[in-house]
Amino acid sequence: MYRISKRMEIAGAHQLCLPYESKCQNVHGHNWIVVVTCCSNYLTEYGMIVDFKKVKDTIQNKLDHAFINEIVDFNPTAENMARWICEQVNELCEVGYCSKVSVQESEGNIAEYIEM
Repeated sequence: MYRISKRMEIAGAHQLCLPYESKCQNVHGHNWIVVVTCCSNYLTEYGMIVDFKKVKDTIQNKLDHAFINEIVDFNPTAENMARWICEQVNELCEVGYCSKVSVQESEGNIAEYIEM
């Protein structure tokens, strides 16, 4: 099994819709640390699962310095964003799949989505 990981930083703002009082209901930003992991039993003919640059460009071009609520059509929690990023990266994989995405909003607050 081959596995690659791509770590990137995304500066983005969002606003959460929550059923309780929270400062996160206000527009606020994070310097998110996103780690994307892809795996495959095989490599492309040129020896990759997916090009690191394609992963970075796809995710950063969509999210970096953006108001995330205008990009996605769901409540942009860290958990939901991890799943969405996984789906975006899966579309890039010529072989294998995105197996895990972790989204760190701030020190100590990390959400993970694991593709089963």
